[in-house]
Amino acid sequence: MPGLDTNVLVRWLVADDPDQSIRVQNLFESSRTSGLPLFVPATVMLELEWVLRSRYRFDKRAVMRVFNALLETQELEFQAEAAMERALHLYRQGNAEFADCLHAGLCGAADKTPLLSFDEKASRLPGAKLLADDGGA
Repeated sequence: MPGLDTNVLVRWLVADDPDQSIRVQNLFESSRTSGLPLFVPATVMLELEWVLRSRYRFDKRAVMRVFNALLETQELEFQAEAAMERALHLYRQGNAEFADCLHAGLCGAADKTPLLSFDEKASRLPGAKLLADDGGA
């Protein structure tokens, strides 16, 4: 099962390079035909959110729609899918950045909480905590 880089998903989602977009379409069709999913690392989702927001000016709602659609795509298998779903839930519910939501989701899925942070917004996420001045958790 091959893994996908961020730029492959970007081509598929925004079709901004016709030649590469066709190759991605063919790859997805091959996955559909073979029944072998394409693997998406958590780091790709982290980068994808940033690219969609910063380069393509997707707002939070649009990013959420895209990510929900990706999670429902039969041809894709996600690293730590439960953590990704948790991250999307946190992102939808609050005002923390997606990266912090993913960090918290991954820590929770690994049963390694709380996520300690100096970031006040991130520390308000369920499963996260502000790192105290005394260094204690």
